[in-house]
Amino acid sequence: MRIVVAEDSVLFREGLTRLLTEAGHEIAAAVGDAGALVDAVRAERPDLIVVDVRMPPQMTDDGARAARQLRAEHPALPILLLSQHVVRQHAVELVPTGAFGYLLKDRVLRVDDFLDAVRRVGAGGSALDPALVGALLRDDGLAALTAREREVLGLVAEGWSNAALAARLVVTERTVETHMRAIFQKLGLVDSDDTHRRVLAVLAYLTR
Repeated sequence: MRIVVAEDSVLFREGLTRLLTEAGHEIAAAVGDAGALVDAVRAERPDLIVVDVRMPPQMTDDGARAARQLRAEHPALPILLLSQHVVRQHAVELVPTGAFGYLLKDRVLRVDDFLDAVRRVGAGGSALDPALVGALLRDDGLAALTAREREVLGLVAEGWSNAALAARLVVTERTVETHMRAIFQKLGLVDSDDTHRRVLAVLAYLTR
C-alpha cells in the first residue's frame, strides 16, 4: 500500500516510516502537521493514512480534524488514527464510515498487531484498540447484553470477523452468529444487511 504518515514527533515518524517500509509498504509522504497532511493526501492519493490525533498547529486534535476533513473529501480513504490516550469522540465520529482504525501509540510497539491493523484498515475493515473497547465496555448503556455478548461485540468493534471470533473464543462460527443475532435484537437493529448491522451495532456500542 501507498501510505501517508502524519506525526509531529520526528523520531516516532521515522520509526513508523521504517516499520511500514520494511513490511513492504510504500511511504508516499511523511509529514509533521495537519496542514501538510491535507496537502500530501490531495497530491499523492494514498491507499491509507496513519495520523497522530494531536498535531500542530494547535496541538489539540488537529490530526483527527484533518482526517475527518479528508474523509469528507475522499469517502473511501482508509484512516488509522494514533493517540497517546483514549479519546472516544474521534472513534464515535469515524467508525460508521468504515475503513477506520484507532490505536494507542504503544500498540505500534507490538509490531505484528500494528501491521495487522494496517492491513485490516487498508482493506476496508476496522481496528480499534482494546483499551478503547475496554473503556466502552464499562458503559451502562449495554446493560441488556450478557457478559459473553459484550465480549463478542467488543471484539467485533476491534475488527474481528465471525470466523476469527470463533477461533479466538474456541466456539463454532454458528455460535458466534447466534450471539450476533441476539446483540442485533437487543440493540433494536433490524436491518437485513448483516454488514450494515455490524457497523450500527459498533456505533451503538460506542455512542452508549
